[in-house]
Amino acid sequence: MSLEQFMGDESGWGTKIEFQTWLRIKLSIAAYAYEFENSEIMSDADFDKKCLQVDPSIKTTNKRLDTFFKKEFDASTGQWIHKHPELNKIKELYKTYY
Repeated sequence: MSLEQFMGDESGWGTKIEFQTWLRIKLSIAAYAYEFENSEIMSDADFDKKCLQVDPSIKTTNKRLDTFFKKEFDASTGQWIHKHPELNKIKELYKTYY
């Protein structure tokens, strides 16, 4: 099963919290792929478009990541992935699905 099959697309996520969770995971994996693996799993245009949809004011169920996205996330770059507090989990998702 691919990550896209597992996570679906944005149309499958109903609440604001679910959508933000989905979006942050997808973007984290894409940023990791680009920054650490020299791999592009989504186009720059799609990445930029999705980054503009991140709303750090929306709290999810992970306080640590909410704080990270509020303080470190920058929609104009993927460099924030270097400071991601759960980089090991993002790496694992990347390795599992890509």
